[in-house]
Amino acid sequence: MSDVPSTYTGAVKPGGPADVRELAGLTITKVAVDEQMSNNCYLLRCRTTGEQLLVDAAAEPETLLPLIGDRLGTVVTTHQHWDHHRALADVTAATGATALAGEPDAAAVTEATGVRISRALSHGDTVTVGDCSLEVIALRGHTPGSVALVYRDPEGTPHLWTGDSLFPGGVGNTQNDSVRFAQLIDDVEERIFGTLPDDTWFYPGHGDDSTLGAERPHLAEWRERGW
Repeated sequence: MSDVPSTYTGAVKPGGPADVRELAGLTITKVAVDEQMSNNCYLLRCRTTGEQLLVDAAAEPETLLPLIGDRLGTVVTTHQHWDHHRALADVTAATGATALAGEPDAAAVTEATGVRISRALSHGDTVTVGDCSLEVIALRGHTPGSVALVYRDPEGTPHLWTGDSLFPGGVGNTQNDSVRFAQLIDDVEERIFGTLPDDTWFYPGHGDDSTLGAERPHLAEWRERGW
């Protein structure tokens, strides 16, 4: 089994405690920040080396930094929207972490935060956290440079961080733009549901987690409704 016995549910709320999941090689800490936007931030720690990676420094450095401690190597910003990088400058300044983002969104993240993106990510790239390897999945449509990260746990099921491109119940907001919606639903169907098994657990940018198996039966419904 990949999971060390735990009570992880992924149900977190701003101002409340973080939830922690222990895999054989990776510890996942999920915390929600900002009462208004309720963004999820995910701290990934390699259990062998102690190296850490943060998915979305969304807000509240006063919440994030005590969780992080003094050893953060990387911050991946899943996309350019303002609510996902408000703490990026404070977190990178405090830790010296390297900032990464999807190539089409990188300039916008830097313009909004003043933080230089040291590595622009493309589909198929790899990001490491200690001995653990995360694959980059580009998901165009919510923003041009949205990215997801997948950890193919060698001892268990895959784990996937989707930003605002996939949620329980549908894909991300494309502002009623039919072209953007088609691009996003195509990428999600081809690059996520077409390559990962039903037991893949995914972690979105807001709200609760889900599995691909729970969402897969609704893909045709999402496409038909257009959002």
